[in-house]
Amino acid sequence: MNEQLKRSNALKQALQAFVLDAEGDLATALETYSADRLKHWSATNLQGISRSDLAIDMFLTEGRVSNRSVLDIFIQNQPDLSLDDQALVKSWQNTFNGLFKVLQVEAERYELMNWLTEKRYWVEPSGAQSAAELSRLSPGEIVVTRLAPDTGDIWTFSGPLMLLGKLGKPKLAVAIGNFKNWFPNYLYGDAPELLTEAWQSVERYHHDFVDFFGGDRITLSGYELNKKLKEYQEVTTQRRLEEIGVDGSKSLKELVAQSGMSEEEVAESVESLGEDSREVSRLLKDDQAIKMAMPPINLPDELRRAEAVTVFVHPRWGQTFLKDYVRLTQLFDATDEESAAKVDKLIQKYLKEDAVNAYVWHCFAEDNALPLMASLERCVNRPELTPDDLDDVLVQAGKPLEPTLPEIASVPIHLNDLFQEALQEVGQNSSKKKSKGKPKQKTGFAV
Repeated sequence: MNEQLKRSNALKQALQAFVLDAEGDLATALETYSADRLKHWSATNLQGISRSDLAIDMFLTEGRVSNRSVLDIFIQNQPDLSLDDQALVKSWQNTFNGLFKVLQVEAERYELMNWLTEKRYWVEPSGAQSAAELSRLSPGEIVVTRLAPDTGDIWTFSGPLMLLGKLGKPKLAVAIGNFKNWFPNYLYGDAPELLTEAWQSVERYHHDFVDFFGGDRITLSGYELNKKLKEYQEVTTQRRLEEIGVDGSKSLKELVAQSGMSEEEVAESVESLGEDSREVSRLLKDDQAIKMAMPPINLPDELRRAEAVTVFVHPRWGQTFLKDYVRLTQLFDATDEESAAKVDKLIQKYLKEDAVNAYVWHCFAEDNALPLMASLERCVNRPELTPDDLDDVLVQAGKPLEPTLPEIASVPIHLNDLFQEALQEVGQNSSKKKSKGKPKQKTGFAV
C-alpha cells in the first residue's frame, strides 16, 4: 500500500470516528438515515452484506445535516487538514454504488467494470477488506460495492463487499434487477448522462401517450386496451422512424440496397455502435418491414381479460395499470357497510402495492376525497384525516413521495441486449425441460 493510500485510509477512519462519536443533530441524522436505509433494504430483501456497515458508509459521503454535507462538517471541524487532504475528502462526494465485474487483476489492484454503465476503474483495496474476500476477486467475479475516488485515476473500495460469484446471463439480469431495487438512486451512479436520457425517455413516453390517447388517464376493457396499445406502438414507431429519415415500410435489406453500401459495411457500422452482430446479420437477411419486425405489445392475461383497466401516466412516475379502479369508484358511491368493507379491502391492497404510487393516490384524492379519507381513517386507525394528511399516510405505509426511474424508461443498449439474451436462455432451458409453467409477464411496456 502506497503512502497516499495510507493517508486516504487514515482520513476515512477519522471521518468515521468523527461521525460515530458525534452527538446532537449529526447523531440524530445518522440514526434517521440508517433507520430509513435498513427499512428499505429489509423490504427489498438485501442479503449477503452488512446492512449497518453499508448504511454508515453511505451516510459518510451522502448524509446531510441541516442542508450541510457530513463531509463539509468534518472538514470544518478539522482545522489541521491540509488543502490536499480537504480536496480528497471533498472528492468522496463522488463515491457511488455499483454492480461490477472483475476484468483483470494486477499487483494489488483490480480493473472493474460497472455493469450498469460499462465504465471501467482501476481499484486498490482500502485495508478494510479481508484477504479471503480479495482472493475471490478473480476475473469474471461479480461484486456489489461502493467505489471512492483516491488520486488520479485510482479508486478504492468503500464499505463492505457483496461477492455474487461468476454469473451467467439470466442470474446477472436478476442481479441487476435486485441492484435497482436496493439502490434506486444509483442505477447510473457514475453516468449522469445516461440517467438524464432515461428520464427524458419517460417524459417522451408521457407526451406520446397523451398525444395518442387524448389524456394521461384512460379506462378501457382489457381487450380494447390491448388493441389500442398495438395501434399506439405502430404510430409512435412510425413517428420515430420518420424523425431519423427511415422508411418503416421497407426492410433493412432494402434500405441498404438503396444506400449503395454493402451489407458488410452496414454490419461493421452498426456493430461499432454496440449492436449484436448476429442480430444485424438477421435483419440484413430479413425481408420483413422494419416496423413489422419490432416485437408487438401484449398485456398480461390478467389485464387483457379484465372488464375495465384504468391507465395512469405521468412524466416522472411513469405508468400504472389498475383493473379494479372502476370498481373502487362504484363502491365509493355506495353507503352500505358491505360496500365500505370492500372499499377498505381494496385500499389496504393498494397501500401494499408498489405500482400504486403517490401520484396515483393523489388522483384518487382528487376524484373521491371524502370516501377515500374515510376509508383511510378506518384502515390506518387515524380519525379526522384530510387530503392534506395523505402524504403522511403514504410515508407511514412505506411509499416514497418522490419518483424513482420507472420501468418504462429506456435502458442502454448493452443492458437491453443482456436482458434479451437472458430471456432467450431461460426460454431455451425451459423448452429443454419441457416445463409446464408460464413465466410471469410484466405489466409495463416500452416503445
